Amino acid sequence: MAQKTMPSEGRTKKVVNDSKRFRLVATIIGGIFSVLALLPIILIVIASFTDEKTLLANGYSFFPAKWSTAAYVYMAQQWSVIGRAYGISAFVTIVGTAISVLITTMIAYPMSRKNFRFKGALAFFVFFTMLFNGGVVPSYMLWSQIFNIKNTIWALILPNYLCSAFNIFLVRNYYANSIPEALIESAKIDGASELTIFFKIILPLAVPTVATISLFTALIYWNDWVNALYYIQKPQYFGIQNLLIRIMNNIQFLKSGAASVAVGAGAVTLPGTAVRMSMAVIGILPIVIIYPFVQKYFVKGVVVGAVKG
Repeated sequence: MAQKTMPSEGRTKKVVNDSKRFRLVATIIGGIFSVLALLPIILIVIASFTDEKTLLANGYSFFPAKWSTAAYVYMAQQWSVIGRAYGISAFVTIVGTAISVLITTMIAYPMSRKNFRFKGALAFFVFFTMLFNGGVVPSYMLWSQIFNIKNTIWALILPNYLCSAFNIFLVRNYYANSIPEALIESAKIDGASELTIFFKIILPLAVPTVATISLFTALIYWNDWVNALYYIQKPQYFGIQNLLIRIMNNIQFLKSGAASVAVGAGAVTLPGTAVRMSMAVIGILPIVIIYPFVQKYFVKGVVVGAVKG
């Protein structure tokens, strides 16, 4: 008997050792790619603290010859305007994400039910929007002339990003693969309505995929500048991305004006390049802070939701 079990034990040990070696190699490769992904962000942060003349003379470097906080001083001087833009972007991101997640999860729910008669037609209409759209001009006419949301806060929320077909299919697959049909049927036997089932059973069990699509949507809303470009002319509705672009354009205008006038050897160099880097840091900072709190749900939501139901 001992001689018969030894080959099996040897194979088991070999599988375990191979698994450990694979995890070690995968960890090393993943760590290398993680460092490579972080290097550009680190370079942006260092460049934002680099003296403007040093940037112009030597270019970007991880070890600049001269450090400077002039870019952040300039940004601090604009903080009254930047703070308002932060508030606009935060409001748009929170409200837009909440509405988008609610619509997405509610559309995905009937699509995941086997006894819903029109789930095929609904899935077709949702999928159709992934392939075709009306274009920029019809969309602009729709939102600005029919819904009349131009120069309102809703112009930053409703167009383009309110509902994503990809997110709907992601959530639908999660419902179909992770929530037992028997659980829903037992709730119906106990007298629960569809809304009660959705809010009391489905949503609490779908936290991973809800967190995933919330992160996707929040990133889109936070980084968006297209809606403001199309629909907003009033500066008080500019989000952080549009305001930072405007500040950058003002700096370029001031630099071009200074170049056309001889101001002598004592002229002050405006921190144009450094300000651009500091704007990038300010723009990504909230997402960097929020991401660790939803990261634990991120992988599970994507993997389970991506499995075909």
